[in-house]
Amino acid sequence: MRAFLIILLLLVPGFAVAQSQFSPVITVNGAAITGFELDQRRKLLELFRTPGNLDELAVEQLIEDRLKAQELDRQGLRLTDEGLASAMEEFAGRANLTLEQFVTVLNQNDVDQAALRDFVLVGVSWRDYVRSRFGGQTNITEADIDAALGQAGAAAGGIEVLLSEIIIAAPPPQAAQALATAQQIATLTSTDAFEAAARRVSALPSKANGGRLDWLPISNYPAQLRPLILALAPGEVTAPIPITNGIALFQLRDLREAPVPAAPPAGLDYAAYVLAGGAAAALELKNSIDTCDDLYAVAQGQPPEVLTRETLAPDQIAPDIALELAKLDADEVSTALRRGENVLFVMLCSRTPAVEGEVDREAIAGQLRSQRLEGYASGLLADLKAAATITYQ
Repeated sequence: MRAFLIILLLLVPGFAVAQSQFSPVITVNGAAITGFELDQRRKLLELFRTPGNLDELAVEQLIEDRLKAQELDRQGLRLTDEGLASAMEEFAGRANLTLEQFVTVLNQNDVDQAALRDFVLVGVSWRDYVRSRFGGQTNITEADIDAALGQAGAAAGGIEVLLSEIIIAAPPPQAAQALATAQQIATLTSTDAFEAAARRVSALPSKANGGRLDWLPISNYPAQLRPLILALAPGEVTAPIPITNGIALFQLRDLREAPVPAAPPAGLDYAAYVLAGGAAAALELKNSIDTCDDLYAVAQGQPPEVLTRETLAPDQIAPDIALELAKLDADEVSTALRRGENVLFVMLCSRTPAVEGEVDREAIAGQLRSQRLEGYASGLLADLKAAATITYQ
């Protein structure tokens, strides 16, 4: 803590007269981290609306970046200029922005393009190195897939989960900031921190109570989301989940065995009505109808696309709608979603009982490989940090 306070003092304007911003404030095995780099990383995190102590996060991230870069140098690995340019374009593209647009946003917030370049360079190079070094140790057998299916199947029939939710609005102009914010929230392990983030950035009504949901069967959630939830320990958060004009995250607070196992539904019969008039009109409509059939009279005389009623497999439903349907019982309504300036009035009509069907075994194998690679990478970084000489100037 004393060393960290020294770093903070060095960054205070009063000390800048005596200490050049380009002088080292930390060395990692002899490699310098300057005050300017720390300031740039902090500004980058601030631009991404990262929760937590940004000074501490900047220090931690840059130390880890130096350790990763040193390991890459020892292995003789270097990302080509073409590879780096492609990686930066891809990073910007995830936010539905060109690299030029992304850089413009950085410049408007006093962040040098080099800060983004260094962030992407180390991240992509380290990812590729981990895959090449440990890929041979992540062979997934049919037995591994069967075991994962067995765990998921058992859980789907007999487990209820207590989750907290965040959906960050991410229309194209805000997509870059939303993605970066979501990536930081995904690292949280504290329920208090997650609830604080929900109150600050979530676009859902549940933000008022920190994103907390009630107990729900895991089988209510889309099939592709269940393994992600079941892989969490209490307090952990899913990786960012892209949805229509948004990014979703879930934190597991607790899980329990369900008194009556619930099978995953084969299909969901639901209605989605685009309603003008805002929250007041949505509440009035909600109080005036009892079933999905009532919506036909409400939509009479309006364009046909205003009201949609379908019965689809959960994985065929738009992710944002599927997540809302997971919270509903038959004839219940969600008014949390928007389509432009209008409320998307979503009503669950019924759930169709499940039958045996095919599963995407390759997708499950991919998830298992990713989990194992992440474990190897975390272990390697911990070893590098334990053996490092880290000095605070």
